[in-house]
Amino acid sequence: MIRLVVVLALFVFAPTRADARLFDPESFTLDNGMQVVVIPNHRVPVVTHMVWYKVGAADEAPGKSGTAHFLEHLMFKGTSRFPGGMFSEVVAGNGGRQNAFTSYDYTGYFQTVTKDKLPLMMELEADRMTNLVLSEEDLATERDVVIEERRSRVDNSPAARLQEQVSAALYLNHPYRRPVIGWYHELIGLDRDSIIDFYQTWYAPNNAILVVAGDITVDELRPLAEKYYGVIPAVDTPSRNWLEEPPPQASRTVELRDARVRQSSWQRTYLAPSYGQGARKQADALQVVADILGGGATSRLYRSLVIEQGVAVSAGASYGPDSRGPGRMTVYAVPAPGFTPGDVAGAVDAEIAKLLSDGVSKGDVARSVSSMLANAVFARDSLATGARVLGAALASGRTIEDVETWPDRMARITPADVVTAAQDVFDDRRSVSARLLPPGEQP
Repeated sequence: MIRLVVVLALFVFAPTRADARLFDPESFTLDNGMQVVVIPNHRVPVVTHMVWYKVGAADEAPGKSGTAHFLEHLMFKGTSRFPGGMFSEVVAGNGGRQNAFTSYDYTGYFQTVTKDKLPLMMELEADRMTNLVLSEEDLATERDVVIEERRSRVDNSPAARLQEQVSAALYLNHPYRRPVIGWYHELIGLDRDSIIDFYQTWYAPNNAILVVAGDITVDELRPLAEKYYGVIPAVDTPSRNWLEEPPPQASRTVELRDARVRQSSWQRTYLAPSYGQGARKQADALQVVADILGGGATSRLYRSLVIEQGVAVSAGASYGPDSRGPGRMTVYAVPAPGFTPGDVAGAVDAEIAKLLSDGVSKGDVARSVSSMLANAVFARDSLATGARVLGAALASGRTIEDVETWPDRMARITPADVVTAAQDVFDDRRSVSARLLPPGEQP
């Protein structure tokens, strides 16, 4: 299964006209509180059917890390109507593709099928929303699968292990400090009662969003949604009251050495505003900051460190604005032969200082925004992209209007907005620096 953290900054691309809409969705709400979103795309008789639950790894109880992701696996074990893996067999037998993903903010399940198979997919998904059947054998078998996934994707990857340590150091109190897949010592202790309790607490129509994209209209989908999902009773779900971060007081440094590392690397990650926490204007402007500073081969970091100075073989920046909790801005570089992580760290700091002191021009901002706007063609052509973007936004607490007005907001960003946002974020007290090194190499 794919384990995705859907980042809006990676998938939301606006139309080439700043006043155009992104996906032109339609939406309605069932009597039981389930929100339904329709994104028509009539190019082929295919639909993507997604159910997003507004619950993820950040909602787990202390000491129960990995619960949300473990439950995602177990949702394929079956119900009394469709037992023992029959769900996947039915999807495959009808020519469909399916998968699921867990993030800190949400959990999602989807199938892509021909339009005539949509009612069957809705029947299957609605059934397992409330009728999941789990045996102790199911838990034991799938726990082994999850532990092996953790071993192969995290424990055997020095870079992944380093990222876990960065998150644990960056977030002092917030649940984002725990890995989505869970800590091993807590994974092995998850029992049936805790999984069932999590399922019954959070998996309900009023805590879910149905998104269907493709060859369908809202008038066609409404009776199907009412038939399959509308009959499921609402549940009194708890508020998502997450612990907040205290004001940061000091920079932190994490270093991991491993014999499997062949190339050292360096990064620094800063706590940053997001659409869920902080001013939306800052989150918009920070996307431009990340693009100008490190968004590809024409960015300032790449030009300076790789092309002009030759101290790095790669350099860049990334920013994720779409989380419900605090976001993060990351700058990174891989040293060229003969240089160290310390060398590239100094060069990155110099470029950040230059941006803060000299600012950015109107042309810089215009080129960055235009580049993001131009990518809309690819987003609008894809069945899955609109469904993923809107589902992730809604499950993280935003609205359809927030997504659809993104082009207009980006078009209004000024150089002063960019510098102000950068000044607020690039504060070493908000940061964790990380070095990945082979044994014995100079840091």
